Amino acid sequence: MNDESLLRDKLRKIEALFAGAGTAGEASAAKAAAERIRARLTETSRIEPAIEFRFSVADPWSRQLFIALCRRYGLNPYRYPRMQRQTVIVKAPRTFLEKVLRPEFDAINMALSEYLSAATQRIIREEVFGDTSDAEEISAKELPAP
Repeated sequence: MNDESLLRDKLRKIEALFAGAGTAGEASAAKAAAERIRARLTETSRIEPAIEFRFSVADPWSRQLFIALCRRYGLNPYRYPRMQRQTVIVKAPRTFLEKVLRPEFDAINMALSEYLSAATQRIIREEVFGDTSDAEEISAKELPAP
């Protein structure tokens, strides 16, 4: 299996975990997992009012992921005029946001970040220069003379 296939499998498992899947086999049924999560949101909405929550997601890829997850579960992400682009507002029950949406976003975002970081490191190492270590830290005494 290649890196992308492993990532996709990991994302399905993360979603299945938050959907309350009973077995690892259910992880491959992404649509069924999303349906279970939407059903949880509907049930939570019956007993808890939807409240407007403001999220600040600076990284454009993470923001795109967050907005996509909201839409997947039937939530409408938005922002008001003149708000920063990194601000995303969602109206939903607090319990759903705290126990499902935010933890799922964090888990998927971490998996994607790890994947993108590894891919970036590999491409830089192979196409730009083999040493991708961070810059060396030196003291002010070690600075070269002007």
